[in-house]
Amino acid sequence: MPRRLILAAALAAAASASLAQTAADLQMQANMAFASRDYERAGTLLEQSFERQPQPAQLYNAACAYALGGQKEQAMRTLQRALANGFFNATLAEKDSDLAALHGDPRWPALLEQMKQKEVLEARLFNSAALRSPYRDDLPEDEKVAGLSKFWSEVKYNFVYTDTLKELDWDKLYLETLPKVRATKSTAEYYRVLIQLGARLRDGHTGIWGADELLNKDWAKPLLKTRLVEGKVLVDAVFDPELVARGVVRGTEITAVDGEPVKAWAEREIRPYVSASSEHDMNQRVYGYQFLQGPVDVAPRVSFRTAAGKVFDAPVKRVSFQEYGKLAPKIEAFEFRMLPGNVAYVALNSFGNSKAADGFLAAFDQIAKSQALIIDVRNNGGGNSGEGYRVLSTLTDKTYVPGKWGTRDYRPTYRAWQMANPDHEELDTPRGPDMAHQYSKPVVVLTSARTYSAAEDFALAFDIMQRGQIIGEATGGSTGQPLFFDLPGGGHARICTRSVTYPDGRVWIGKGIAPNVTVAPTVADIRKGRDTVLEAALASLRK
Repeated sequence: MPRRLILAAALAAAASASLAQTAADLQMQANMAFASRDYERAGTLLEQSFERQPQPAQLYNAACAYALGGQKEQAMRTLQRALANGFFNATLAEKDSDLAALHGDPRWPALLEQMKQKEVLEARLFNSAALRSPYRDDLPEDEKVAGLSKFWSEVKYNFVYTDTLKELDWDKLYLETLPKVRATKSTAEYYRVLIQLGARLRDGHTGIWGADELLNKDWAKPLLKTRLVEGKVLVDAVFDPELVARGVVRGTEITAVDGEPVKAWAEREIRPYVSASSEHDMNQRVYGYQFLQGPVDVAPRVSFRTAAGKVFDAPVKRVSFQEYGKLAPKIEAFEFRMLPGNVAYVALNSFGNSKAADGFLAAFDQIAKSQALIIDVRNNGGGNSGEGYRVLSTLTDKTYVPGKWGTRDYRPTYRAWQMANPDHEELDTPRGPDMAHQYSKPVVVLTSARTYSAAEDFALAFDIMQRGQIIGEATGGSTGQPLFFDLPGGGHARICTRSVTYPDGRVWIGKGIAPNVTVAPTVADIRKGRDTVLEAALASLRK
């Protein structure tokens, strides 16, 4: 490549970075305006951000802001502009409550239809209906090979951790998997091969799962929860009355499954099919979330040992995912109570919707009367990172940067020129304080290996803010932006396309956000019903 072209490319990149920073500033101001319900200003700022660094999502968000602010005409014009500039997510627009005010506009049906047509057209390139065949007990061999090839190609060009692909020799692994796929005799067997392949990437935001028919038939769940504590597999909760009647309670140890030592069974039956980013993430999944999953019509015989040493066996029945959802106790996204010493305890158990942040802000006046605050995200598996930032913005009066992110910047011509394809990296959009809700007293955050994804983004930003201590165990060690797509036979896959680090580049993916004070429950703690992590947090606040 001529030197003048390289120089021109460098200058263009520098100019782009400068504009991106300006756009980021406007985006941050728009976020603050949106949080304070100044929707007209939020919309204006988002349009200005688009002018500096055009991204159609900015126009879509501006339309949402205008619609919420009652400016229906401006919202409609901005949404039409978003479509003209490449926004075509009709699925989102149709369900987005922010745009509800536009549903009565006579132009809405036509606009939505245009989006749907554009969505279908664009899908032909990366998510064609040709490879979204319905579930059948056994797929044709051509579809099986096509599904494998689609996953292989999407990973090759979109998976953010390219060093992993080099270590695995992804093309070689593809060739080794082809005969295994061809040899499968059912769709269930085929997906077990694909799931194993996805697990080889060692990333909790990357993986494959089959159609609902397979999940309910071959990946059914038992009516209990388990966890690995001090090397022992313990029952953490029981929802099956028959098991309770037999004496299975919280703290009961599981020693074997179908006569095989429990760890040997789990390593053989579960670990090969688990996608995880760290060893403690893997243990949480193998001995927690996915433990004892299997065919719904098979009840494994499990060997139990009580705290008193009594040993007995019992069949553990499995139920479909739908039935599990009905029978297992519901965990609220937001919990709040006052602890002795006028300490507010808040559990943010999910960022899957706005309930946790909404609940926190609704209870803020009560929380503000406390002398200290404990925020528990030990059971938060993630969702939308922005929901966590809404809470964090009440804990500071300064702007903060939640982290640094990167993605692949694949340019085919660079390969033709035999130049490396550099990754794109930038600081995350700065977040501003919520000046209407300010909590300046001591704060502690509780974490565990179950703290995952968007909840880890929360812990990361809290650590960067230096607002207080993190107490508990390292988080799961996995976040990012998954790319979802469909596979033949009703299956689905996702691939992590976004890496996240500390602003200075420190890596925590695969390790977790490390606590300032490490506290882990023991077997004795579980059996006594003690929450030693919460006790440690209270002790820290007393100091």
